[in-house]
Amino acid sequence: MIATNPVDVLQALIRCPSVTPAEGGALGVIETLLKPLGFHVDRMVHSDTGTPDIENLYARTGASGPHLMFAGHSDVVPVGQTTDWTHGPFAGEIADGMLYGRGAVDMKGGIACFIAAYARLLEENGAPQGSVSLLITGDEEGPAVNGTTKLLQWAAERGERWDACLVGEPTNPNQLGEMIKIGRRGSVSGTVTVRGVQGHAAYPHLADNPVRGALRFAESLMTPAFDEGSDNFQPSNLEVTTIDVGNPATNVIPASASFRFNIRFNDHWTAETVQAEILRRLDAAATDSTLRPGRGPMAYEMAWSERPSHVFLTRSNSLIASLSSAIETVTGRTPTLSTTGGTSDARFIKDYCPVVEFGLVGQTMHMVDERVAVGDLETLTTIYKTFIEQWFAHADT
Repeated sequence: MIATNPVDVLQALIRCPSVTPAEGGALGVIETLLKPLGFHVDRMVHSDTGTPDIENLYARTGASGPHLMFAGHSDVVPVGQTTDWTHGPFAGEIADGMLYGRGAVDMKGGIACFIAAYARLLEENGAPQGSVSLLITGDEEGPAVNGTTKLLQWAAERGERWDACLVGEPTNPNQLGEMIKIGRRGSVSGTVTVRGVQGHAAYPHLADNPVRGALRFAESLMTPAFDEGSDNFQPSNLEVTTIDVGNPATNVIPASASFRFNIRFNDHWTAETVQAEILRRLDAAATDSTLRPGRGPMAYEMAWSERPSHVFLTRSNSLIASLSSAIETVTGRTPTLSTTGGTSDARFIKDYCPVVEFGLVGQTMHMVDERVAVGDLETLTTIYKTFIEQWFAHADT
């Protein structure tokens, strides 16, 4: 395995079955590759009540600023039915110019390309004037409790400080060079439980059907729209994801009904203000008797999921400009600066330094036959190498 060859590195990583929360050998591969490149490597296990222990890795080379961090995750989602795969999900096989395997694009491919990029930089030009670190977690695809958050805290308590971070998540919709993620919408989830009175479906006047209330509550959260978007973000969007009654009988009005929802909100809101708006809407809907004529206000209980994700936008000109310039130099494309998509571990990193995300094409992530074009691995490695050079030449410190 040659560190400068991203294909070799990615094949070695894919052959490690690191399905969350298993380390699977992936961190061992990364450590073996980084130590000869001059990195000091720490591996540690973080724990928390009710969640699996997670092994993580932090590596650094250099002792002075400016300090650039690369962040990513070595864990992958389950493969589903192995027999559905054209090539073994942990085989790392190449066919028709595509490298197959779980994690090929999300996101062992990004890790492989960054390691190869730094190895080439070291071989051709020597180490940059500053420090480079890699922060690799094992639970980004899981609860995200014992990974990046605790790894950042651990490093910060040791005195680590970063000037910028690149996260290697797959950000490109169709072709390499299309999109950089410079921020993310926030995310809040919750469960609404509606209490009624159980009874016979033929005698509704003796009961109080909570499903009617649940439908009205759910409608109140989905319409009207929370906003029309902002200069940097698309409109906030709330979706009801489940409605549960747990009632096996067709002739029984249930005693309770519940539904879950998730809202992705933009910079018109904070987690606190969007939660307040949701409660305001629920309180107003409780008095709406459209579906329950002649009834009083419907009682409900609101349970928020823990740890909302906060909206953020990166404004570091040197970080964004260096990455954009590297992409244009290598691919000839001018990347879109985007805040679309779900959440990532960048939501934790933004509390420590400016952060952007750029990686492979994400069309097959989490799918059967996840795969990456071998040519894209070479192109991304060249982009990362060019970015490292340009960032250190123009870093804000």
